[in-house]
Amino acid sequence: MEAVLNEAVALLDEAGVPALTFRALAARLGGGVGSIYWYVASKDELLDRAADHVLAGVLADTEDVGEGDDPIADLRTIAVRMFDAIAVRPWLGAYFMRDSGIQPHMMRLYERLGQQILRLDLTTRQRFDAVSAVIGYVVGTAADMGQEPPREVAEGELTREEYLGHWADQWRALDPEAYPFVHHIVEEFAHHDDTAQFRAGLDLLLAGLRLQAEG
Repeated sequence: MEAVLNEAVALLDEAGVPALTFRALAARLGGGVGSIYWYVASKDELLDRAADHVLAGVLADTEDVGEGDDPIADLRTIAVRMFDAIAVRPWLGAYFMRDSGIQPHMMRLYERLGQQILRLDLTTRQRFDAVSAVIGYVVGTAADMGQEPPREVAEGELTREEYLGHWADQWRALDPEAYPFVHHIVEEFAHHDDTAQFRAGLDLLLAGLRLQAEG
């Protein structure tokens, strides 16, 4: 199973979900298609298990997290590691925690996040909402940022900076009286870093959680 999942993840990372067929996977493993059915019953199950396999690495990387004095700092560390794993894999976000019965590592990761929240002075509902909010923000943002780049960037017609500059110029041409906020932030938009923006948003979310726990 380990070899099957390693090759499945490699195929997904290289070319996405359409490239993951039992025939392609069997070819990489040097066996027949029928051999794959010894391990999984369908492509959907294979995708769920492949996603869980990736998250096993996040679990291993955060094994010692939770021993610090600040549970919110520990929560942030786990969240950032999750983001890093998902953002480079556009396929992964869609299969996150779809089936807890065959995704044990994802359940353990969910539990690890929750254990940091247990260290805060919150109600049960607040703790459930907090973990849900963190997971939703991390997975949603990572999946969005991991999408294929615009065609012009993917095909080398424009760099990312040139592509953003094109849209920034269109924003600058808008009526400043009708779009004061857009004009206020357009220079930041033109030169922003997606990962830095993710971390800034995460910090805002966690700052609110800290206020709630200390209130």
